[in-house]
Amino acid sequence: MTLAITYRRSGDPAEILEVTDIGEPSPPGPGQVQVRVSAFPIHPGDALAISATATPGSELIAGVEATGVVTEVGAGVTGLSPGTRVTFFPYAGAWRQVANVDAANVVPVPDSVPDEVAAQMLCNPVTAVMLRRAAQQHFAVGYDGVVLNNAAASSVGRLFTAVAEHHQIATISIVRSEERAQQLRDRFPTVPAVSTADPDWVEQVRTDAGGRPIPVALDPVGGATASGLLSALSPGGTLIVYGELAQEPIPLHAATVLHSAFAIRGLTINRWLTAVSAEQRASDLASAVAIATVLPQHFDVAAIYPLERIGDAVRHVSQPGKVGTVVVKL
Repeated sequence: MTLAITYRRSGDPAEILEVTDIGEPSPPGPGQVQVRVSAFPIHPGDALAISATATPGSELIAGVEATGVVTEVGAGVTGLSPGTRVTFFPYAGAWRQVANVDAANVVPVPDSVPDEVAAQMLCNPVTAVMLRRAAQQHFAVGYDGVVLNNAAASSVGRLFTAVAEHHQIATISIVRSEERAQQLRDRFPTVPAVSTADPDWVEQVRTDAGGRPIPVALDPVGGATASGLLSALSPGGTLIVYGELAQEPIPLHAATVLHSAFAIRGLTINRWLTAVSAEQRASDLASAVAIATVLPQHFDVAAIYPLERIGDAVRHVSQPGKVGTVVVKL
């Protein structure tokens, strides 16, 4: 018996996910390793993917990332052996007890990294690495330029702040409440944090920038907040959108376009999967492991659930005030 988290229709993930016996797995194929999963994370993007329309009559397995132990290796695999702790990403259908995974998408887990950190050490850190690379395409970033980091209290937002601080990139954290802003000031004492609950938050951002240019803003939200970020950018600046949590259009006045010569870019982990070379993906995965090893204190765990409480775990993902990633342990 092998259990997996499955769904057969679109809807509320907490209502449609099921624990299902999917039968015994086949042996790993050439270039694959078989992993007995010990834990997996639930990202907000997972919930969005599950809630999308499923093909009628199909049975889908949820998830894209997990951690566990190699139990068997297929032909041609080197550098991995039974007993090795690993994390894998991307893998469609990762929320299962046993998975046959392409070895190219598997990385060993350092002994110092516990399962609850290992479970989340690829997708979010890779996103942070992508954002840093995109931000540094602007010549001012890393010199006197300041990067605006919206939703800075999210898992990706906190990791980006930590990575930017590690590489001496100046940032300003932007969040929805003063409480969250203070939490970030406590965590990152040298990084200004601004709450959009303040009606003058854009002016506060400019004040915190201290006259330095603001060439880049990172935004996983969209909507009205993105419009405020655009207005704060220096001429020639770029808004990098990597999510759509607001589920509403970005209001854009013609005057903003006429007078500020800015650019808007989209960035997603799916683009990383399709547009980045295999060599770059391998480098980014190695960077993600290094981030988890050097900065484990920023991989907060909101809660840990057993497999049979998958509905409660998914509900927790959207719980107000949540800090960190929800992890399921098998």
